Amino acid sequence: MKRTARRAALGASLAAAAFALTAACTARSSGSSAAPATGEATQFLGRVNDDLLRLYVANAQTGWVAQNFITDDTEAVDARATQAAADATARYAKEATRFDKLDLPPADRRQLTVLKNSLVLATPSDPKEAEEVTRLNSRLRAMYGKGKWCPDPAKPDTCHNIDQVTKVLANGRSEPELRREWEGWHTIAPPMRGDYARFAELSNKGARELGFADTGAMWRSKYDMPPDQFTKEVDRLWDQVRPLYLELHAYVRMKLRQKYGAVVPERGPIPAHLLGNIWAQDWSNIYPLVAPAAADAGYSLTEILKRRKTAPLDMVRAGERFYTSVGFDPLPKTFWERSLFVRPRDREVVCHASAWDVDYVADVRIKMCIEPTAEDFTTIHHELGHNFYQRAYKDQPLIFRDSANDGFHEAIGDTIALSVTPEYLVRIGLLDKAPDTSRDIGLLMTRALDKVAFLPFGLLIDQWRWKVFSGEVKPDQYNRAWWDLRLKYQGVAPPSPRGEEFFDPGAKYHVPDNTPYTRYFLADILQFQFHRALSQAAGCKSPLHRCSIYESKEAGQRLNAMLAMGLSRPWPDALEALTGTREMDASAIIDYFAPLKAWLDEQLKGQPTGW
Repeated sequence: MKRTARRAALGASLAAAAFALTAACTARSSGSSAAPATGEATQFLGRVNDDLLRLYVANAQTGWVAQNFITDDTEAVDARATQAAADATARYAKEATRFDKLDLPPADRRQLTVLKNSLVLATPSDPKEAEEVTRLNSRLRAMYGKGKWCPDPAKPDTCHNIDQVTKVLANGRSEPELRREWEGWHTIAPPMRGDYARFAELSNKGARELGFADTGAMWRSKYDMPPDQFTKEVDRLWDQVRPLYLELHAYVRMKLRQKYGAVVPERGPIPAHLLGNIWAQDWSNIYPLVAPAAADAGYSLTEILKRRKTAPLDMVRAGERFYTSVGFDPLPKTFWERSLFVRPRDREVVCHASAWDVDYVADVRIKMCIEPTAEDFTTIHHELGHNFYQRAYKDQPLIFRDSANDGFHEAIGDTIALSVTPEYLVRIGLLDKAPDTSRDIGLLMTRALDKVAFLPFGLLIDQWRWKVFSGEVKPDQYNRAWWDLRLKYQGVAPPSPRGEEFFDPGAKYHVPDNTPYTRYFLADILQFQFHRALSQAAGCKSPLHRCSIYESKEAGQRLNAMLAMGLSRPWPDALEALTGTREMDASAIIDYFAPLKAWLDEQLKGQPTGW
């Protein structure tokens, strides 16, 4: 799946934490002033789990209907159910602070901690300020959603929304056209600047009332370690993969300079508008400009699927067989009856691929408009990974029915997608013979332009926000700090000067939407670590990028042991169950891309790296 298609993580299908992302509620603790008793905490958790389960199921049901039968009415019903779930999550999270000083059983203490840390927006106790911050949150989101660039304001039919801008940046090859489109889209953001500064101020006030230093510290507190330690942990992981990124960056810069000439510096940062994506977060679209000379993989899965006239249902059945081959139970009958696999002819639906956990027990589904393509075949394996994760933790209390941290869920789907190798295609009869590994550079380059190129961007979004929330970056420094970080981590620069009259962070959805972003960085790290550990459990002796865990019961047992924990244990416990280590480790990315790294070494002899 493209990273641009991950804005909502798992769409409407995730458990409690997903609804808490936009939680905004003015209610405070309604308990008495007397100190609570241990038994009261247990009763409180029982009530919370029961109430939130009811609300989340209702929200998942209305969300499913709203995305499969798009009308004003279904949208309104879904909005009310979503708000009810969000308000309850926020209220209970705040009430959980009443029990902070009690000596409780570990399981109860963890439930309270998870519940309290589920908030992404903590509203101030003052009702007027609470109303203001939620209004600002909604307004910022709406400003982004309505954002359009109009080359000729007098002609509305010339206006470009984000979908149209995305297509131009992905497919255009004219530097002036790409520059105009890039600069045009970024005009949607300056009106957000004042609102965002006030939003940060008020959200910080709410976070401090819950005992956090600021909103950024509140976000980082959910990772089972002190917020400052988590910041260092993220930097450590980046240091592991930075050398590979530097070589990819240098190679891409060299090829783009061959295409665009002096507009691309020989030694400096790459102009952001030339990387095939409005945010330069995924470089896959410029593959034709940087493709290795011997890039032919020797087969086309898309052509194979089309030649065989493979039906969507058959593609999903193949995905299910992957999971049953490693020991998971088949999907329930309701999955096949209630999922959406093809675009209906009689109505509009949201076709963005997503995995759903409708009743938080067994009613799992996917929603896709499947085409016979390699991308959709891989995406099916990815989405089913979420479904099998959801089903694995179904016996946990509702508060724990989620992934070990917010990077794990996305990482699991991508881990399974890494097992869709030529060898796997041979074993399931879609390919007669796996091509020699000497033909893998093109495949690895394609994957690196997605996975490796994304890493610094996945890191810097929250680096900027953490500095804003802490006060290190003041409102009059917003844009400078943004581009300083993009230069530091990504080695990209804007196509034209960007002063403080601009607010370029607002041109990225997750900033006005107030959605944390580090989860995507962690998912990119973890999926390769998971893949290496599972491949070792499966006894794979091939290069890591050719390993598949298909039919390995040992790998399946390792995977299920972790999935079943849900959020019930700190993420190092879950990581250890699968990998045997309690530390996230990005060295698996280096192992996976080792052949590409060796190839890049040869291409870059005598060429500058860094910026």
